[in-house]
Amino acid sequence: MAPPAGQIRPAKYLASFVLIVVALYALVFFTGNGSAKPKLGIDLQGGTLVTLTARQEDGAQPSEEALNRARDLIEVRVNGLGVSGAEVVRDGNNLVITVPGADSEGAKGLGQTARLAFRKVIGQPVPAGAAPNPSQPSSSTAPSSGASTPPATPPSQSAGQAPPSSGAPQGRPAPNLAAQPSSTPPSSGAAPSSSASTPPAPSNVDPKVAKEIQEAKALRQSTDPQVLQQAALLLDCTQPDPLRGNDDLDKPLVTCDEKGEFKYTLAPVNPPKEDTETKADDYSNYSRLTGEDINNAAANNNPNGTGYVVNLDFKSEGGSKWAKFTSANVQQAVAVVLDGEVMSAPTIQSAIEGGSTEISGKFTLKEAQNLANTLKYGALPLSFDSSEAQTVSPTLGLQSLKAGLIAGGIGLALVFVYCMFYYRLLGILTILSLALSAVIIYAVLVLLGRLIGFTLDLAGIAGFIVAIGITADSFIVFFERLKDEVREGRTFRSAVPRAWVRSRRTILSADAVSFIAAAVLYVIAVGQVKGFAFTLGMSTVLDLVVVFLVTHPLVAMASKSKFLSNPSLSGLGGAAREGAAHRAATTGKTTAVKGA
Repeated sequence: MAPPAGQIRPAKYLASFVLIVVALYALVFFTGNGSAKPKLGIDLQGGTLVTLTARQEDGAQPSEEALNRARDLIEVRVNGLGVSGAEVVRDGNNLVITVPGADSEGAKGLGQTARLAFRKVIGQPVPAGAAPNPSQPSSSTAPSSGASTPPATPPSQSAGQAPPSSGAPQGRPAPNLAAQPSSTPPSSGAAPSSSASTPPAPSNVDPKVAKEIQEAKALRQSTDPQVLQQAALLLDCTQPDPLRGNDDLDKPLVTCDEKGEFKYTLAPVNPPKEDTETKADDYSNYSRLTGEDINNAAANNNPNGTGYVVNLDFKSEGGSKWAKFTSANVQQAVAVVLDGEVMSAPTIQSAIEGGSTEISGKFTLKEAQNLANTLKYGALPLSFDSSEAQTVSPTLGLQSLKAGLIAGGIGLALVFVYCMFYYRLLGILTILSLALSAVIIYAVLVLLGRLIGFTLDLAGIAGFIVAIGITADSFIVFFERLKDEVREGRTFRSAVPRAWVRSRRTILSADAVSFIAAAVLYVIAVGQVKGFAFTLGMSTVLDLVVVFLVTHPLVAMASKSKFLSNPSLSGLGGAAREGAAHRAATTGKTTAVKGA
């Protein structure tokens, strides 16, 4: 038979709470490979902060659409890397990335443009410290319209097979590339002067950026073989490259490998636009393959040696292009070019069909995973310079946390003293309920960190501190309703079920309002404010669990004990005296009426 309204079986509710706590901590300690601690935000554990400055080849102001698209792609890359608690926010033309944790160095490569292309290698790669041999002009000659220039012996590496031997170019992702000096080469075949090659910049462009890119293009992407030869002579592989992510796929390219050890002269990816129709089937010089042809990328162990490789799966059209290109260039070298930098330059041993290949090199697992993730989620619509990359120390955040915890501890101590003075036994139950609430919140934080990557920062801690007040309010609503029932002449035991029925709706309504406010704030907020809203909403929900499964049952158990229900001990003595006085006054008035 069910108990009357408001009457409960306290042991049943407390057992349910104990089972919940046991289940949560079983998941904390016996699942996952992480520690039983919540993940902390960058302000509490430190991390990396990277500021990326957008630039375009004409120096113009980046569009809002391009900046927002770049921000979204970088956020996707962060998630793909498994980095939790990261933020990507816009600051004018800059994107600011903050990644917490000791393993946050990968954030410095998140702004990589990831513009992938396959280019045929023309001639042999030249050591970075040497100039090309003037007696072999063909080694620096790009394919001209209607003609094909046979390449010299390529490096000893096979496409889709083992990495190059020592001394050959290696493939490994790195953001820095070679730079072209701004001076014009002293040769009759040199590129036009800066005044001729750099168009006037409108008022909203960066003239310096536009000039550097235009001068680099005029030299290193010229269709004149002599200019390309001069470009290879002047190219400095130790300096940042203005062409990073801005090279023209329809023109040849002189560039360096990622380690800055070799200089390459590469064929165009696509035929010149005016010759597209006449060269529709020419795959002997033009691969026509870019990152847009990739369907998926994954890091795997190198089956032919040590290290890791990045396996690429092409879309159907991309697989067809790759098969035609490799068929037309057996025993020729093909360069895998990322953002204008040669990642690897294997030799094609035979036609490769099936729509897949690999980028090989002495990658570490992390490098291979980062490169695969970058290629998988697509190229950024803008090029970025890492204008600032710094490691953030957690010292300031920990000092703030210490100060906040001290202030919160003092506030809680005052609340406890007040509860003990005003509610006595009920005050002890308040303290116990808050402690059990902290126990369940801690377990939930650990599990959320593992499941969804939630990180606790100072704003989130502020949300928990605010939620303590909400939880205490729930107790006060119940206790004050209980006092009202005792004032009306009921005993502690009979007052508990009536007080609970009447206060329950108020508690639910108040917590619903708090949760809705937290949810709205979470939806419209950005950055750390989201963490504040999340912890506030989560604490509000857990408050209901504690009030229903702990506080109410404990009060009901106390009301059934002769010792604990003593008015002087329970804190209800004042209310009981007021109730007795009210009954006496009511009885006296009634007697007076009867004797009238």
